[in-house]
Amino acid sequence: MTSQTTAEKALREPQSTPAPAPAKGLRGHPWLTLFSVAIGVMMVALDGTIVAIANPAIQQDLHASLADVQWITNGYMLALAVSLITAGKLGDRFGHRQTFLIGVVGFAAASGAIGFSSSVALVIAFRVLQGLFGALLMPAALGLLRATFPAEKLNMAIGIWGMVIGASTAGGPILGGVLVEHVSWQSVFFINVPVGVIALLLGVVILKDHRAENAPRSFDIGGIVLLSQAMFCLIWALIKGAEWGWGDFRTLGFLGAAVALFVVFALSQKNVREPLIPLAMFRSVPLSAGVVLMVLMAFAFMGGLFFVTFYLQNVHGMKAVDAGLHLLPLTGMMIVGSPLAGLLITKLGPRVPLVGGMVCTAVAMFGMSQLDTGTGTLTMSIWFGLLGLGLAPVMVGATEVIVGNAPMELSGVAGGLQQAAMQVGGSLGTAVLGAVMASQVDAKLADNWAAAELPPLSPQQLDQASSAVEVGIPPVASGTPGPVAEKITSVAHDTFVSGMGTAFMVAGVVAVIAALVATLTKRGANAEAGAGAGHI
Repeated sequence: MTSQTTAEKALREPQSTPAPAPAKGLRGHPWLTLFSVAIGVMMVALDGTIVAIANPAIQQDLHASLADVQWITNGYMLALAVSLITAGKLGDRFGHRQTFLIGVVGFAAASGAIGFSSSVALVIAFRVLQGLFGALLMPAALGLLRATFPAEKLNMAIGIWGMVIGASTAGGPILGGVLVEHVSWQSVFFINVPVGVIALLLGVVILKDHRAENAPRSFDIGGIVLLSQAMFCLIWALIKGAEWGWGDFRTLGFLGAAVALFVVFALSQKNVREPLIPLAMFRSVPLSAGVVLMVLMAFAFMGGLFFVTFYLQNVHGMKAVDAGLHLLPLTGMMIVGSPLAGLLITKLGPRVPLVGGMVCTAVAMFGMSQLDTGTGTLTMSIWFGLLGLGLAPVMVGATEVIVGNAPMELSGVAGGLQQAAMQVGGSLGTAVLGAVMASQVDAKLADNWAAAELPPLSPQQLDQASSAVEVGIPPVASGTPGPVAEKITSVAHDTFVSGMGTAFMVAGVVAVIAALVATLTKRGANAEAGAGAGHI
């Protein structure tokens, strides 16, 4: 019998494994396991946003170009997105404990190497390594939670896990701002070294390997190559689309190549004894809905958060630390809401909390579309808090739906799917909402400029001004008289806020669609197969 047939059977008939006896001592203790993996996951989640604060200092210190600085982020994102599913498969094959520990060591070592780097080329190279090791770490953490916790406690565990990711992601700019302002940009990376050492020591003592009886024994090398190429082409097109133009032949070429490679990959999976992703997984409607939901949630969240940071810093003139503090309602509600969502999902199942969460997210997005240059802290806090409250059950519930509806022997692949869906959704949201912003600025800036009776701009000057306004920066040349500079600033901020409002409206519509998708979810059919299955 092929592994694909095994997966199909597992999806049709939920696995039943007797609940294990309570763990004695430290090794394999569920809550200590959660604490251990949370330390490691925190490093990866923090690095997703903390580095953005350090980029200007890196650019100045290493005399890097704008393209170089963009690669510091893009290299990490590409490596992470391309490797996640393959990394999950490695965990299924060799054990999630080993994979997690290798990921922790590699991520911390790459972080330390960045801090010692004397050129931007080395920073980029080690950022790519960070992404590769981060990809090993994230799905393995989910696989360990799935195998360690009994079904009735899994949602709470995933809730706390989601809380750590959400808080780390949103708290990155605050910590980054403090470190860059009071220490150095290198400290943003050096801080991962002691954290990694702690995560390694805890992991060695606490984590226990769990492997399903019918875990994969071989690798689909061809599938790994095809899927990696497809993911690279997709993410690369999303990253470069704004620069090249969405109608440019290069953008369309990479998108077309991604589609073609995904099709070839799907066809190849039918003829492999142990496929990388058994297509039978997607016959589970709840699992497929969970993946789509994660993409749509990340689209709205990451795409929206991208503009919020520019709004706070460039329109309201806040420093990075102050901007991060203004996002505390978002962070706080995710911290409070995630474990509560876990309890709620355990009692009611995921469908109602997921639908409710995406409705809250949509309302928050529509509310944020009304932000303007004079909006006060209280109003912003209300919408940011509602957004955090809406996202919490989705982070928890969609993860449980994906991982819980996959067979135990594919829990790593399912964890990789969950993380890959977030990466694709975040990249897609940033790209699409960025395109919406650019089109709005292009459509309105010239008219707003003329209405303010400012000196006319040449086409080249208008393009340069538009690029600045898209991130909320007034295109004020040095030596511009004060009254004229004030007019330019007012036009730039008003145009940016108008474009941001349209982008948030689009994000709100996407959140509504996500709420409809959430009606197709249900509790994981294979969740009972966790909790100590296949102890080694």
